[in-house]
Order: sequence, then C-alpha cells, then structure tokens
Amino acid sequence: MDAYTSFAQVYDLFMDNVPYDEWCAYICETLKKHGIADGPVLDLGCGTGELTRRLAACGYDMTGVDVSVDMLQKAMEKQTDPPILYLLQEMQTLELDGCVRAVCCTCDCVNYVLEPQELSDAFRRVAACLESGGVFIFDMNTAYKYEQLLGDHTFAESRQEGSFIWENYYDEETRINEYDLTLFIPEAGELYRRYAETHYQRNYKVEQIVDFLQQAGLVCEGMYDDYTDAGVKADSERITFVTRKE
Repeated sequence: MDAYTSFAQVYDLFMDNVPYDEWCAYICETLKKHGIADGPVLDLGCGTGELTRRLAACGYDMTGVDVSVDMLQKAMEKQTDPPILYLLQEMQTLELDGCVRAVCCTCDCVNYVLEPQELSDAFRRVAACLESGGVFIFDMNTAYKYEQLLGDHTFAESRQEGSFIWENYYDEETRINEYDLTLFIPEAGELYRRYAETHYQRNYKVEQIVDFLQQAGLVCEGMYDDYTDAGVKADSERITFVTRKE
C-alpha cells in the first residue's frame, strides 16, 4: 500500500508527541530575523496540517502541500478562518500560482524522497517558488538516527483508539530505511481492522544536501541540532537547515 493511507486515520493520535508548538515558534522567530513577519508561506509535506494551522494563527497566509490524499483530507477537516489552501502535489514537481516568502518542510519529509535527482529537483522547485531573499527551512533525519536508534528495531504502542507495530530495516549499503507498519484500528463494537503499509526513507549525507542546495541557488545559512540554536552534534537525531534564496 502507499504510505500514509490507513496511517492517516490515526496519525495525530500516535504523533501527539511531535513538538509542533516549539517548531512553530522556532520557524516564526527565524522568519522574523529575515524580515518575514507575514505574507504567503508554504508548508511542504504538511500532513494533517497541525503545523500549517499554527503558522496561520501566527499571521502567515498559509498553503499546505502534501502527496497523500488521506493526510490532506484530515487537514481539511480542521476548519480555520480564513480557510487554508491545501494542494495535492509531489515535492519534485511543485508548482504554485505566484511566489511565497518562505517554505518550511518538517518531520523528515525530505528523507521520503528516495532518488537523489528527485530531491535535487525538489530543491529547484522550492527555489522557483520563493521570492528573492526568501527563506527555506527544512529538517532531515541523521545517519546516527538510522544506524543507532532505528536500525533493525521494532516499536509498538497500544491504546484504546488503536495500536501499531513499527518494524525498521536499515541497509547501510543502499542507505535506505524501510518501515513496515501494521495498524489495528477499531471499527464497530469490539472489532479491530488490520491495515499494513510500508514506508521508505533515504539517509542523505549532509554534503550531498548542501550541494543540491547550491545547485538550486539556495544559500545554506546554518545547520542546527533539531529546532534549536545549538550546532549539530555526533548524536544529533535531526538536522534543521536554514537556507535563503540568492
């Protein structure tokens, strides 16, 4: 099955530990440092729209883009005033009517782009959608996370509203991490329906990412340990990139 189909039904439930408020505060502070306190902003890989809605509440004119119909459906069920525009697109073929002042892409969405050329294309499309001097903030999982924390490990969680089993397989040669996800979602009465889907991510080298950014005309202004001002460490699990269109 395609990723984020059945998982979309319980995504917010099992991802309730994602620090959206902290991410939103970091992004807003970073944008304001670049003179971007309002105007059009794109949330690329917006998922169920949790971060998108928070940025809209901070005064930005938000557009959300995602590749999953099911995730976008969940996002559109969360009413906002004014309503947020959500678009079904792939990152590597991104196209907007007009330019935006900033783009954010969180929760390791770039790792889901498996082919290096397609990620290079995605950065070019982001640059094409940005105003001159516009800011692109994104994150990615690190080699440390794939090799040491995920690796060949299995994670599981059971709640009244549903359960999941998440099995990881990381191939150091191909740098591909496979996630086999099994979900048990309640239906009528005491019955649960079983769903299964597989996710893949690529572990990109930082040097490769910086090269793709340069080719796209994006200047890498800084790399940080997660959404903080701290520098990247050997055991950083997530790197946040702050870049600017030349």
